[in-house]
Amino acid sequence: MVETGGNSTSPGAPPADSSAAAGVQPYYAQHAAGLGQRYGSVTFEEVHGGVLDLLPAAPAAALDVGAGTGRDAAALARRGYQVVAVEPVRELREVAQSRHPNENVRWVADSLPELARLEGTFDIALVSAVWMHLPPSARGRTMERLAALLAPTGLLLVSLRRGEPPTDRMMFDIPAEGVVRDGERAGLRPVRLIDGGADHLGRDEVWWQTVALRKGDE
Repeated sequence: MVETGGNSTSPGAPPADSSAAAGVQPYYAQHAAGLGQRYGSVTFEEVHGGVLDLLPAAPAAALDVGAGTGRDAAALARRGYQVVAVEPVRELREVAQSRHPNENVRWVADSLPELARLEGTFDIALVSAVWMHLPPSARGRTMERLAALLAPTGLLLVSLRRGEPPTDRMMFDIPAEGVVRDGERAGLRPVRLIDGGADHLGRDEVWWQTVALRKGDE
């Protein structure tokens, strides 16, 4: 398991050679404050309601990759999990810690696909609204790294933004089947696919899929 402390940030900047960094981080840094309000307008339970029954019993070690402004990490902490939140964009981490100052979340400046600053294993890993930023060359490596970070029966949840990608940051329209294939190659088995979820922020051109993958045979 991963030792977690208070609401603090590991020192240093994320690795500079992350595949997706140059294409997305400037956008999120520039819009961090507004995104905090926007993402905070819907709850963890509203966004992830279709997989809540799959969550392990607390206390457990939880990893939120690309944690953004902290909504999901804070919700997991309130549910009793020991939470490590990974976010490469300093401005987003600052917004998250300002919005959720009392939650027991350890913030780490790191990025996909390496996640070089993480050690130990996690009972659940959440990758929400992140996978669509990964170029094809990074997806297999990312899945292998996430699989390695899961406990023997750990759960990986990946939510996918679908629809025509915007032009203001690097994004791909990735179907759930591609995530399932990458997961199977990394030794993870699919346990649930939620298809056709409406966008909770009211964007007609956006819809969502969620893929749940589990390590091991249980």
